[in-house]
Amino acid sequence: MNSFLSAPVRVIRFYYYGFRNMSLWGRKVWIIIIIKLIIIFAVLKLFFFPDLLNKNFTNDEQRSEYILDQLTKSPEFYD
Repeated sequence: MNSFLSAPVRVIRFYYYGFRNMSLWGRKVWIIIIIKLIIIFAVLKLFFFPDLLNKNFTNDEQRSEYILDQLTKSPEFYD
């Protein structure tokens, strides 16, 4: 059990000391990567993936019926 708990601690220490000893160039690269991930997951989700279930249905029962219908109906090209 002790080795199971020490594995996450060792991983955290590995990254902590690795980032702490990183060069200035490496830190700039990681900042750019983090900014790009924020743009991809936050901004693009807001504009390109709206919450259609909340917009098109008023309660959870209607939403669940729609999802069940979408999951269980056969695709159009099989008909």
